[in-house]
Amino acid sequence: MEPVWKRPDGSIVACTEKIKVLRENLEELRQMAQDAFEDALLMECEENQIRTVFQELIAGLENPYNKA
Repeated sequence: MEPVWKRPDGSIVACTEKIKVLRENLEELRQMAQDAFEDALLMECEENQIRTVFQELIAGLENPYNKA
């Protein structure tokens, strides 16, 4: 199921081109993560550790547009 993208004020992003870019970016990210996940499994890394490292990576992303 595809997410409904929202702006910080809660309004919905409805621009078809923006949604298309977001969809493409997510697919690229999913494929890159899948490839990295499979590589780590082939190198005999533990599955739950890989998932934890990926989650920490995502949680650590910085918002360069945050004005706070």
